[in-house]
Amino acid sequence: MSTPSTRSPAAASPGSAAATPTSAPAPGRLQHLPVPLFATVMGLGGLSLAGRRAAVVWDVPAWPAQALFWVALATFVVVATAYAAKWVRHPAAARAELRHPIRMTFAPAITIDLIVLATAGQDLLPTAATAAWWVGAVGHLLLTVVVMSAWFGRHDIVLDHVTPAWFIPVVGNVITPLAAREIGSVELAWLSFGVGVVFWVALLPIVLRRVLLHGQSLPLKLMPSIAIFIAPPAVAGLSWLALTEAPADDPVFRILFAATVMFTSMVLGQARMLAQVPFGVPWWATTFPLASASAIATAAAGRLPGTAYDVLAVALLALATVVVTSVAALTVRAALRRQICVPE
Repeated sequence: MSTPSTRSPAAASPGSAAATPTSAPAPGRLQHLPVPLFATVMGLGGLSLAGRRAAVVWDVPAWPAQALFWVALATFVVVATAYAAKWVRHPAAARAELRHPIRMTFAPAITIDLIVLATAGQDLLPTAATAAWWVGAVGHLLLTVVVMSAWFGRHDIVLDHVTPAWFIPVVGNVITPLAAREIGSVELAWLSFGVGVVFWVALLPIVLRRVLLHGQSLPLKLMPSIAIFIAPPAVAGLSWLALTEAPADDPVFRILFAATVMFTSMVLGQARMLAQVPFGVPWWATTFPLASASAIATAAAGRLPGTAYDVLAVALLALATVVVTSVAALTVRAALRRQICVPE
């Protein structure tokens, strides 16, 4: 999800880099390992959550979702270990990255990873999942305050720095309630949900202005990030169900599901333009939102009458699977070609 270059598939993003369980960066390039790399875990873990929901709604095997959880967990271990090493060996580079007006918005992806992994792995590693949920939930609220304080207090952060990634620090709080009843705290989940929803509503017109208005549109290399518009209403709808145990025909769920469908349609409508964007880490921005869209569509299929919901859910789940698999494969290829963890 960092910015790519037109010169090489992954070489020019805000710290262009990607990692998988098999592609930890070489020591000489460690200082260029970026915090947006944690978006890989969100994509893999998000697809695991979608598969987990599909197993419940359609009574299909759960092992694909479980396998994806283990892959996501292994990826997190590799990325977190490498990033911790960066802080030890190149602290100046790490601090500079977290002060960067664009890259700083990706730091809270670390705590989102913990919440997503806790939710996806609650049945497989319940004790560890509980600990991860608490660290992720509390940590993300704290990071929300830190990032928003920077937005308030720094005059060097201007409209040109606004991207859909601004949803990550504050709206990421709506992910907290997904497993709150099973392994966390419903009270803390409601607090996080309130923060996430209010600031989604507050940020939405600002980010839409940046993306839609002539002269304020995103550069081509950042366009995959428009998929992030899909995630807030999709995850908010799922969290609303988790918090309220709402009836099948709940109007709030329907509204959030409708918003998800609209934003998904908007992103798919840009397919021709997106096809022109060279591959790079920013393409991971498409993975978690599409997985979230497939998850809420699957929830709708399980709650609402009509085969159209099932058709939509299957289509979105298939699309999310193809996108996550493709982006992961291209990331591995870029790693093998040493096109990642290079200077911007």
